Amino acid sequence: MSDTPRPNEDAVVPLSSNQEPEVVLSDYEALAESWGRKGWLLRAVALCRFILRLEPGHEPTRRLLAELDARRMDVSGGAGASAPAVEEGPARACLFSRLGEREFLSVLEALELRDFLPGETIVEEGQPGNSLFAIVEGSVEVVRSPQSGRRRTVAFLGEGDFFGEMSLLSDVPRLASVRAFERTAVLELTRERLDRIIQRHPSVEEVLRSFHRERLLDDVLRSNPIFRLLTPPARDALARDFQLCSRPAGTRLLEQGQAVDGLYVLLRGRCQVRHHHEDGRESPLRTLGEGDVFGEISLMLGLPATATVLADTPCLLLRLDWGSCERNLFDQPGVCEALSRMGNERLLSSAGLLFESVPRGGTSRA
Repeated sequence: MSDTPRPNEDAVVPLSSNQEPEVVLSDYEALAESWGRKGWLLRAVALCRFILRLEPGHEPTRRLLAELDARRMDVSGGAGASAPAVEEGPARACLFSRLGEREFLSVLEALELRDFLPGETIVEEGQPGNSLFAIVEGSVEVVRSPQSGRRRTVAFLGEGDFFGEMSLLSDVPRLASVRAFERTAVLELTRERLDRIIQRHPSVEEVLRSFHRERLLDDVLRSNPIFRLLTPPARDALARDFQLCSRPAGTRLLEQGQAVDGLYVLLRGRCQVRHHHEDGRESPLRTLGEGDVFGEISLMLGLPATATVLADTPCLLLRLDWGSCERNLFDQPGVCEALSRMGNERLLSSAGLLFESVPRGGTSRA
């Protein structure tokens, strides 16, 4: 933003000024117009929201917001659009480009501009998720506390990035903490305001869920070693068939001896795999973490569940039914082999653990 003059270079929007109010609003309006022409959509929206905070009835700013509705299509590179020169942040703000005109303006009216100092926490891991955020300016650090207890940075997000929609839409606690890495301005959409928008415009929820689903699938299909073996067309087909589901802690995801309804990928959370003996004892077999696949033994061998999978924490999962597996996995080079190898390794590992768990002088009939 250093090449764009602003009333104050230290913040996205100044909080005070010695100029006359009319002059200040005029300057801000001209700046928002300039940012909109450059394709800096989130900055322009944030400044418009600040102007309307100072003067709610400022008609030129309301007209500018309506004009930004058309320009957002240019930012996303829509058909026939002559895309302006944009920086890397706004090009990622494709969520807005999926909304219709009325929906877009309703969302803009509900956004709240917030400013955070370096090191300040925006969301806290484990807390309820009641907002989603779009970064207007600055950057944030995404920090997680794995089972070992040592906090680690897993990502940095910058201008144009969205975060927080997972907890908001999936009703799971925040799965990471997000802290301002530098002075950062964000636009916040709270659950309460989102619910009011969805009552008037149900399509907004569909857009948000589609956006969230695509981000999850893109991450999973690129990072999982099995799905990386898929050809691009098969990966696209698989993405359309995956079902996103959330389950509270304590849910039995698979029940030993019962039919299995699909192949699962654990996106967030932790699961325990247990074997139930005929004498009533239970033997822990393994812990499943984020990115782990389960259900592959039933898929490859046609068996009922060989163990019980219990959600140890609130879990977010992707489920792929057997029909989709047959259509998109079985004819892919290397995929069946990888799933079979994983299933066989787990069966052998489980057999070894169960053998060790047999009481001395007794035998196990499991």
